[in-house]
Amino acid sequence: MRSKMPEPTTPATDQQIVDAYEAVAASTKAASSNFYYAFITLPNEKRHAVYAGYSFCRLADDIVDDGDYGDRTGEALDSLQTHLASAYAGDYSTNGDALKITEASTELWRALGDTLHKYPIDQQHLLDVVEGCRMDLDGTTYETWDDLVKYCKRVASATGLALIEVFGYDDPKAVDYAIDLGIALQLTNILRDIIEDLDIDRVYLPAEELAEYGVTVDDLRSKRVSPEFIRFMKFQVARARKYLESGVRLFPLLDEQSRQCPKTMTHVYEKLLDQIEKNGYDTLNHRASLSIFQKFKLMSVIWLRSRGIRFV
Repeated sequence: MRSKMPEPTTPATDQQIVDAYEAVAASTKAASSNFYYAFITLPNEKRHAVYAGYSFCRLADDIVDDGDYGDRTGEALDSLQTHLASAYAGDYSTNGDALKITEASTELWRALGDTLHKYPIDQQHLLDVVEGCRMDLDGTTYETWDDLVKYCKRVASATGLALIEVFGYDDPKAVDYAIDLGIALQLTNILRDIIEDLDIDRVYLPAEELAEYGVTVDDLRSKRVSPEFIRFMKFQVARARKYLESGVRLFPLLDEQSRQCPKTMTHVYEKLLDQIEKNGYDTLNHRASLSIFQKFKLMSVIWLRSRGIRFV
């Protein structure tokens, strides 16, 4: 657990903080409805903090995926990390930001700065997220499962490790379970988004395992759902469920008011895996997704259960 941060050198007014948190809430809703619906189960202060942390991670991802910085994308990520370090030192100014990374997201930075003062989030978790995004800069291929796990831990598990500091926990086992939950969620995303990732020259599926099952990248590009591909996907879905089974052991270790948030996220991803299976493991021609109604239904059930209401 890190030491208390110094007071900020550029303190914000109460109204600026309120405005900042409203902005990161809106950006979270726009960027990821799945996560937004899960986050609203949290108490107000923790929900605001999670919006801020998620928005930072989203900014790192957008810097790489949107292509706005061209050849200077790596430099943009460097700038993001530099200003994160400054925030931990209590300085939220944007001086020296030649690429306007933080100036373009002043409200996000203000909300994150306030969050960093309230919760013991390890700086390394957020730095790891940025480094995970950096791995996507020049296209992506992974030779082995261990290689892919390293990526998943950076972009997903590290986010979870930051979030559980906001949720609150006492048992150190929560860390291992949060890591496994992050791997499960990221692997599910990868299985769902194979074609979308191919369109930007990314193949996250381990080359060694594709070869073992007799599936080629050309098969993926041609959207060929062969028996070999189906066997490969069955294996990967089972693997994702195994990590989910480990990850859900996190929930009882979290503060009681906070555990409904990761429960909601996990239920959404369980339904995505169910949808993949329902579609015959064909994510090349059918993208697994949940309707707005399904998302609200899941959220409502978990919300009511958190208040002691059970359904027959």
